[in-house]
Amino acid sequence: QVQLVESGGGSVQAGGSLRLSCAASEVIWPTYCVGWFRQVPGKEREGVAVTYDRKIYATSVKGRFTISQDTQKTLYLQMDGLKPEDAATYYCAAKRPLGGCTLGPSLWLSAGYWGQGTQVTVSS
Repeated sequence: QVQLVESGGGSVQAGGSLRLSCAASEVIWPTYCVGWFRQVPGKEREGVAVTYDRKIYATSVKGRFTISQDTQKTLYLQMDGLKPEDAATYYCAAKRPLGGCTLGPSLWLSAGYWGQGTQVTVSS
């Protein structure tokens, strides 16, 4: 059972930056697909950035967000040029590569491991 703990959320003004971190209880890289998702109340969870053999970004964050890892147990999401529409609860997730490593959350929700989420607020 992989345990994931996010940190780094907070409140920033539009145009600012935040770096989210995700600490895993065991080695997740490169065994698992790993990624970041976000959700606002009343909306479905959406993929932001995922990585396994390549990095995939949602169109809305491409060029502004960067997913990376510096150890086999730590995942990051560098968020630059934040916009009010980026405000959400951000979750990191890990899942086995079986079925693909894509932004669609369904396989991650059914077969993956999730952190508890960290809140990001962006004021205009």
